[in-house]
Amino acid sequence: MTALKSLSEPRRINPRLAGLIAALLMAALLQFIGPERVSRPLFDAWQRLAPRDLSQTDVRIVWIDEISVKRYGAWPWPRHLLAQLAANLANANAKLVGFDIIFPEADPVSPKNFTFIYRSLSPAAAAEIDRLPSTDASFAAMIGQTPVVLGRIGLDAPPLKTPPVLAVEAQFVQPLPASVKSWGRALSNISTIDDVGLGHGLLNGDRDSDAIVRRVPLVGKVAGTDMPGFALELARVATAVDQIVAESDQGQLRAISLTKTRLPVEPDGSMRLHFGNFPTEATIPAIDVLDGSLDPKRVAGKIVLVGISGAGTADIVTTPLAVGGYGTEIQANAVDSILAGATLERPRWAWIVEGLLAVLLVLVAVRLMPRLRPLAAGLVACVTILALLGLSLVAFARAGLLLDVLSPLLTAGATGVTMVIMLFARARRQRAQLTATLQDERVVAARSAGELAAARDIQIGMLPPREGLAAFDPAVALDALIEPARSVGGDFYDAIRIDATRVCFLVGDVTGKGVPAALFMALSKALTKSVLLRDGHDLAAAVTRLNDEIARDNREDMFVTMIFGLLDTASGALALCNAGHENPWLVRANGSVTHLSPDGGPPLSVAPGFPFEVETIQLAAGDAVVFVSDGITEAQSPMHDFFGTERLAAVLVRLASTPEISATSDALLKDVRLFENGAEATDDLTVLAFRYTGNKAT
Repeated sequence: MTALKSLSEPRRINPRLAGLIAALLMAALLQFIGPERVSRPLFDAWQRLAPRDLSQTDVRIVWIDEISVKRYGAWPWPRHLLAQLAANLANANAKLVGFDIIFPEADPVSPKNFTFIYRSLSPAAAAEIDRLPSTDASFAAMIGQTPVVLGRIGLDAPPLKTPPVLAVEAQFVQPLPASVKSWGRALSNISTIDDVGLGHGLLNGDRDSDAIVRRVPLVGKVAGTDMPGFALELARVATAVDQIVAESDQGQLRAISLTKTRLPVEPDGSMRLHFGNFPTEATIPAIDVLDGSLDPKRVAGKIVLVGISGAGTADIVTTPLAVGGYGTEIQANAVDSILAGATLERPRWAWIVEGLLAVLLVLVAVRLMPRLRPLAAGLVACVTILALLGLSLVAFARAGLLLDVLSPLLTAGATGVTMVIMLFARARRQRAQLTATLQDERVVAARSAGELAAARDIQIGMLPPREGLAAFDPAVALDALIEPARSVGGDFYDAIRIDATRVCFLVGDVTGKGVPAALFMALSKALTKSVLLRDGHDLAAAVTRLNDEIARDNREDMFVTMIFGLLDTASGALALCNAGHENPWLVRANGSVTHLSPDGGPPLSVAPGFPFEVETIQLAAGDAVVFVSDGITEAQSPMHDFFGTERLAAVLVRLASTPEISATSDALLKDVRLFENGAEATDDLTVLAFRYTGNKAT
């Protein structure tokens, strides 16, 4: 080992600067992807976690479902059947009926069409059938007697030279701005039906780029005519409001108002929906309405939407809450949201707050990351993420605000990850430089053969003899060896009895080489034994005191690494403290091998006053612990490969069941020398191994 006062390395980019660059790149990437796409997963998650409560909704859905189709035939149904459906709903005192269906063609089973198809009818029968009223007229007559809102669909097609006149019952106080979405043509009901509707609204519901519906149009332009959306028209008619107020700012639509109800919208006229799971009791099969089994209380005073859910319908949609739902459910959600004024809003100031939050998080990360330990940094990051996500969820659920904290977190996360990587790389470079410096100093020290011999003699003479370690304590099988290298010196080991039930084992490695290293080792070993005999009952306090004792009057800036193990032979509790040394190995009685990473601190004499920490593990009878010096892990082959921890672990696994503890030390020495294959040893090789037997003294 070597003394290291400073490490010089080539000029490299500062981790803080790299973190700032990473933040800018991430911000640019998020802008390229699009803020809307980035925030969608977050807001969809809030929809699933906090769906809107629709248990008290005043909206009902009548489904033309599989059961109804099986009873009354495939869709499209004859118009007289739909007239009966509307009549029965009116008789049940439904407040308003909205057909989420378009009738763009005449009824194919109208009486005149029937006689045209069946030419075999007698003239009298054909004449009688021809005298029957048109089913379209019957349906229109029923619509005229019932409060019914009909739908239209905007088509993305070039407008006609002479656009048709589209009846719009809603009165727009001012024209819609140019930002509102526009369709060139309209798909409407046949005039017989369309002319008698109490209101008309757009049924369009565009999907986002990921094919999920998250909004519905409240207003739009069709063939140059301002028109309300279907849900807005239902709400307007149900509340007996004539006028629709469009709030604009600099040519951008901001909100739609129905008297006192203000609905924030996107510039294109669409409203973001806070979805809820439509209750089963609010849905009614059409067969119940037609066969008279409907309880009128279920629809009395309610807004009723009629939609198709049977096989073959094209109105199948995906929302943040469900895959494979139906468009009528979305319209029902929208009507309820409008009536309750419970819409979602992405406020205009949101991007400012989110931008400032991103800057703040990045600055905090740049400031704190290099100063915090990894565990503390991870804890701060987790708390920050959870707090911001919780704030966004509360704003969504309580105020209907869409605040994107995901983009600021990703931006700051890029900073943190980049800095962690760079700080880790810096530590690796410094460690590599330290290793190279240590090796260089060992080679230089090897030139002083006389000093090396003296240091070796001092070292060996002060160590407990190996042959006497077996009888050290009846509860411990103990062995140790040291194989000095020709080029360096300074390793040592010791076994010290603290009291009747506690013994301390240690391995040390002194900086430097030659006579100075041997003298410093002698001082370190003597002070270690003295301090442990006096304060060994508290290993952390003893190591802390020993650190200060060794540092006193240490003008040569030498230091020593040590690994301590204080074993309670009565209980098997082993307290470990690592002062900058190689981490120990635990070999369980069942054969498992673990590379421990006990608490501790820097090498002794490096940082006077440092409070060392201790970690305790529990040994069972048969468990063994192995202390080694870096002469094993840093042993080199002729190809300059390191022996390393993997080879060391393999030896320990192989010898886990060996009853003689001395076999472990001998096997490690043998495998290292075979690995070196005649290459010059670079450092002392030291091993101290003990197995806890649990035997009590007799």
